[in-house]
Amino acid sequence: MKLSDVIFIDSFPTLDLHGYDRDYARLKINEFIADQYQMGHEFITIIHGVGTGILKQETLETLKRNKKVIEYQIFKGNIGCTIAKIEKK
Repeated sequence: MKLSDVIFIDSFPTLDLHGYDRDYARLKINEFIADQYQMGHEFITIIHGVGTGILKQETLETLKRNKKVIEYQIFKGNIGCTIAKIEKK
């Protein structure tokens, strides 16, 4: 399945970044990806909110740099979250 086929994200593991600063968000995103990889999950959701866009920008940059991330995109049903496909263990 591709990210463009995703309609519902309720069953995906989710990380909520509300209240985090840029550096802590980067750390938590990378930890979250590593944990989900170890558990064998293929799709994840990261909630960054809309706000000023700082957390959204950091989320996209972190996903771009993480080698376990295959693809990612802003979720079409909610621009305050991003979905990603990661390598499967």
